[in-house]
Amino acid sequence: MATLSNRVLSFPPAPENEPIIGAGGGLRRVWDAIRLVAPTDAAVLIQGETGTGKELVARAIHNQSERHHCPYVKVNCAAIPAGLLESELFGHERGAFTGAVEQTMGRFQLADRGTLFLDEVGDLPLELQPKLLRVLQEQEFERLGSARTIRVNVRVVAATNLDLMEMVRERLFRADLFYRLNVFPISLPPLRERSEDIPELVWHFVRRFAPRMNRKIDTIPEEVMERLQRHDWPGNIRELQNLIERALILSDGPALRPPMYELNASPLRPKPTAERTLAEAERDHIIEVLQNSRGVISGHNGAAARLGMKRTTLQSRMRKLGIERKRVRARGILSLPE
Repeated sequence: MATLSNRVLSFPPAPENEPIIGAGGGLRRVWDAIRLVAPTDAAVLIQGETGTGKELVARAIHNQSERHHCPYVKVNCAAIPAGLLESELFGHERGAFTGAVEQTMGRFQLADRGTLFLDEVGDLPLELQPKLLRVLQEQEFERLGSARTIRVNVRVVAATNLDLMEMVRERLFRADLFYRLNVFPISLPPLRERSEDIPELVWHFVRRFAPRMNRKIDTIPEEVMERLQRHDWPGNIRELQNLIERALILSDGPALRPPMYELNASPLRPKPTAERTLAEAERDHIIEVLQNSRGVISGHNGAAARLGMKRTTLQSRMRKLGIERKRVRARGILSLPE
């Protein structure tokens, strides 16, 4: 029977607190970086594919800092309409715009003396970026509809699954704001690069969700764990968590029985060899992701999102590596729309 190793490290009690699985394995460098930067007030930029646990790392930085008794406020820059985001961040006065019936504090003021987590910061509108830069540099701002300057003491931790340097080159993101956010970068590896952590993650999710579903799981067949470790996990930890929840629903005995048909593509993945060049490895990986997304590049489940890059960046890489969508094979020859 597999067991949960004692590599699970947890943080001081805090709302929505969770352990970081793999702090002694595939996330050792990330854990070391958290311990280095948390006691400081430096801005942190967390980069990684969707579902790799960027918010968990941001909360860990807050919990390990001297601000851990103060507010931890988060805002998803992609989830709020561009026209409302300025008000969300900085607040507004009554009558500042249609529908502003009362004075409202923004997230920066709510996070005073604490930490503000800006998730999906790459989606921040260009016109709002100078105001964010000013807050980062001067720790002051004005509410919408007000001339009164408000001073705050806020630490900013930002996260993105986009290539901000590429966006800077394409003039979609301000260079000065990028360098102000990127004081201490932390890069999260995708789950496919830390397969040694998968057994621990699987047991973590089993023990978390089994009681809620009235299931008692005490074994995971060896062949099941092997297949889980060989899968590419384009959705990373979020995909693994969802799969374990489905597996618990399907398992009516003491052994975990995930839907194995969802893992069929992964055993065909070529193993890296010393002879392969970096360009060859990148080309093979892009082709594989294109196959898994059935040639779709854009959209939430498209190849660009799975690779954590912009559509235009992916298309540029494909041209450079000589990849043609119409030649990509997925379970045979698949004609893909241009």
